[in-house]
Amino acid sequence: MSTKASEPTKSAPSKGQSLWGGRFETKPAELMQAINVSIGVDRRLAEQDLAGSRAHAAMLHKVGVLSSADAASIAEGLDRIEAEILSGAFPFRDEFEDIHMNIEARLAELIGPAAGRLHTARSRNDQVAVDFRLWVRAACDRTTADLMALIRSLLAKAEANLTTLMPGFTHLQPAQPITFAHHLMAYVEMFARDWARFKDARARMNESPLGAAALAGSPFPIDRDATASALGFARPTANSLDSVSDRDFALEALSAASICALHLSRLAEEIVIWTTPQFGFAALSDAFTTGSSIMPQKRNPDAAELVRAKAGRIFGSLAQLTIVMKGLPLAYSKDLQEDKPPVFDAFDALELSLRAMAGMVDDLTPGTERMAAAAGGGYSTATDLADWLVRALDMPFRDAHHVTGRTVRRAETLGVALADLPLAELQAIEPRITRDVYSVLSPQSSVESRTSYGGTAPIRVAEQINRWKAALP
Repeated sequence: MSTKASEPTKSAPSKGQSLWGGRFETKPAELMQAINVSIGVDRRLAEQDLAGSRAHAAMLHKVGVLSSADAASIAEGLDRIEAEILSGAFPFRDEFEDIHMNIEARLAELIGPAAGRLHTARSRNDQVAVDFRLWVRAACDRTTADLMALIRSLLAKAEANLTTLMPGFTHLQPAQPITFAHHLMAYVEMFARDWARFKDARARMNESPLGAAALAGSPFPIDRDATASALGFARPTANSLDSVSDRDFALEALSAASICALHLSRLAEEIVIWTTPQFGFAALSDAFTTGSSIMPQKRNPDAAELVRAKAGRIFGSLAQLTIVMKGLPLAYSKDLQEDKPPVFDAFDALELSLRAMAGMVDDLTPGTERMAAAAGGGYSTATDLADWLVRALDMPFRDAHHVTGRTVRRAETLGVALADLPLAELQAIEPRITRDVYSVLSPQSSVESRTSYGGTAPIRVAEQINRWKAALP
């Protein structure tokens, strides 16, 4: 029978006494308590800790280590604790250090001595390892869902802009004409790789460390396959030392997060550039811009700028955890208490950035006339001229490159585009050039000619859009 919440029991430690205090005669110094406590951070693992405790208690009952009465009492107490946490009534207390001890102490207050049996055959070492894996696994699931939403937004915007011309750049200089759809589809490829990385990382982390105990396993007849299955893991981890000391799953997730943040930052940077008056390639509405406190004309792409900045936080989180891990001997060290802040911070930033970017892509209005006008700038169809010389005149490409370079120089001198260069000027450079050359010198014809697989021709881009729409889960 459980006790009332207000009644302390013999099993519940008194204020200032820790659950591990039997070895110690006095309580920790205030500074020791301050550096040791982590409940302000790891309280986010409450849901996972309850899930792990439920699975562990059910397994202990199944193998005969826990009586039916104690198992039922523990299950009831954990349900009450969950309700308290959800309602905001749970008494998180620094004196119990972390979420694991807070829940165990509260369980003792609620149900009495039976609470002390829950920790049989487990340690905080495997407890935190399983809690943290569960959290990171769920974060990967949320991230893949957010990535799918972003990819769908990009596909929709691309489909609406199959024939929208824009300049393609190298070195941020006009290179060759492309379509806006083709440009957006490049990011679909990037974010699809990110999605795959998170899925791969999730598959590798999907092993349960619960039952590894402190570092050497347990002498009790526990069933680790049962707890792994109950928690949705594919299998239990195979080495108890590795089980409690491994944080590769978090590092791999942060690595995937960092690459994804890099892609987000690149797209954010382009949005910042596109929305400047100097470029005018796109516009964001009031929903994703802000104003200035002093300059009333300003429309600032702050959402894109913040996505770009948050990439730095995510990169820093990966570096932080890598540095924490690099010098640790097996098995568990208290350094690992510092594993969660960078992971929590990184995924908070990543999830917000992904959702903000999907919103911006949906909101983005392309400046079609400005982009089309710029698509032919910088003599961007020069390569088309060189290719025509190869095809029509059977000229070696290096010779065609040289002829085209001279042609561009002449057009610059006259201040005209290649398509506006008189035929006589072209023939003065290469007499065999005919009027047919003008059929390849417009940005539109250039784009339509790029029909190789993966090219910018609208027919090819449409194929890629349809392929991705069919492939998305």
